[in-house]
Amino acid sequence: MKREPTIRLADLAIGYTTRHSVKTVCTGITETVFSGELTCLIGENGAGKSTLLRTLSGFLPPISGEITIMDKPLPVYREKELATVISVVLTEKSNLQNMTVEELVGMGRSPYTGFWGRLSAEDRAKVGKALEMVGITGLRGRMVQTLSDGERQKVMISKALSQETPIIFLDEPTAFLDYPSKVEILRLLGRLSRDFGKTIFLSTHDLELTLRVADRVWLMSKPGRLQTGSPENLVIDPETGRFYFRP
Repeated sequence: MKREPTIRLADLAIGYTTRHSVKTVCTGITETVFSGELTCLIGENGAGKSTLLRTLSGFLPPISGEITIMDKPLPVYREKELATVISVVLTEKSNLQNMTVEELVGMGRSPYTGFWGRLSAEDRAKVGKALEMVGITGLRGRMVQTLSDGERQKVMISKALSQETPIIFLDEPTAFLDYPSKVEILRLLGRLSRDFGKTIFLSTHDLELTLRVADRVWLMSKPGRLQTGSPENLVIDPETGRFYFRP
């Protein structure tokens, strides 16, 4: 499937506002993210991974620079329109009770139906397709609270897929998983990006696993540095070695 640029960053500076000042986390980010690729953002705690993800998602304003999504400046998007372009899977565990997997995945259709909107036959077909894409059709009738952490993460990915956005952001999608589940989730995301042309951009701490499965790696390190490249190039880069083998 042909790679297309979907996210363009031009001289981007990111950070957040405190009570008395603006805290800059990273500056001078000029990069492009492509469809059909799994791009992984790695770095230690406090390096700015979450700040970058929140900025790209529109939750935080950039300090300066430009973010272009699908050839359109991010600030131009209205909230409802942006929800049809970007879906976000957050780290926090869901505490939903008395809801089936199918119902939760169906919530991904809310940009088209409204939060309390009823699903049409077409919406239900799209929910079924999202479950099938992730390989969890057999879970559709299970209650969410009965799922394992790995199953729950697959359900949240299905929910994002049912939203039918070209771009999916995930914040630490393997944070609560054991190693086999981490491998399974990252391989699943790689397959979804390549087979369905999705732009998938995620943050993670799992450097070793990321270097095995990612198409592109972004490495954030303190203070405010960002390196990008293929896994092969970063493996032989001394800076990556300092990050990975730091004392």
